[in-house]
Amino acid sequence: MFDKAGQWMHLETFEDFDNGLSDLIDLWSSKAAKKVKESALAHFKEDLEGAMLNWADNRAKSKKYAAIGQELAEFEEALK
Repeated sequence: MFDKAGQWMHLETFEDFDNGLSDLIDLWSSKAAKKVKESALAHFKEDLEGAMLNWADNRAKSKKYAAIGQELAEFEEALK
């Protein structure tokens, strides 16, 4: 997600998103600044949307990314 310099590292593979979602949940459980948490969530969502569009024609990959999207939606609901 973020490198040591605080720059967002774009997520590209399914494994990046799978691990990134766990990292995102951990980040929101930490004492990190709210601005950092919100930034990570926004970047994650942007990268996931791009991946879903990129793999829209591949049914198997599309389903995998949709599952990550569903987990993300559940996480966002829990934040409310």
